[in-house]
Amino acid sequence: MAKNISQDEVQSREDIKKQKRDQKAERKAAKKNEIPRLIRIRLIPIWLRILLVIAMVGGSLIGGLMVGYGVLGDGNPKDVLKKETWTHIVDLVVEKK
Repeated sequence: MAKNISQDEVQSREDIKKQKRDQKAERKAAKKNEIPRLIRIRLIPIWLRILLVIAMVGGSLIGGLMVGYGVLGDGNPKDVLKKETWTHIVDLVVEKK
């Protein structure tokens, strides 16, 4: 049952480390020969994405105010955009003495 191992099959730690280093060097050399990856060009630049997000948040805020004031509050939805409406709301909330 015991296997006879020849001297050729036995490797020292140094031999194993050398093999690993050689394999790593081969992988690096193969990687250098590969075709370089193409640089990704964004369809929408980051600065434009930020502006779009800000515009969408503002639009959804105005849309929500119009729905809340017009549909739920039985008022005219376009009145939300008037300054007089907001001054009246602020006057109701903040009582002047």
